[in-house]
Amino acid sequence: MDKLFIHDLKIETIIGCLAWERKVRQTVIFDFEIDYDCKAAAVSDELNDALDYSGFAKTVSEFAANSKFKLIETLAEQTAALIMQRFKLNKVYLKLTKPGAIPNARAVAVSIERSPDAGSPDAAQRNPGK
Repeated sequence: MDKLFIHDLKIETIIGCLAWERKVRQTVIFDFEIDYDCKAAAVSDELNDALDYSGFAKTVSEFAANSKFKLIETLAEQTAALIMQRFKLNKVYLKLTKPGAIPNARAVAVSIERSPDAGSPDAAQRNPGK
């Protein structure tokens, strides 16, 4: 499977559990690895046959900028669900980083991998512990 990468997509949003975090916008950084069959686009050289990564970035940016989740885990999960559905993706790996979240560390981050069947009961039975 081919892959499309988007690195260091920086977005200002409300994120965090502390009172001060609910009042200020903080930077979060998204990294994506998207399973994507690019053969049709490579052959045709037409944008209509490609994943619109500009539209993808705009969708993620608007969603995250307007969100007010407390946890980066929730923002990651909700973002993955949105892009999986909107862009009809087979699989996405998403890493969400929150710089300066704790003292003496550059950042905290969460990474998730999602596919359309990852949330179904059948998938949980096939992949116990996931």
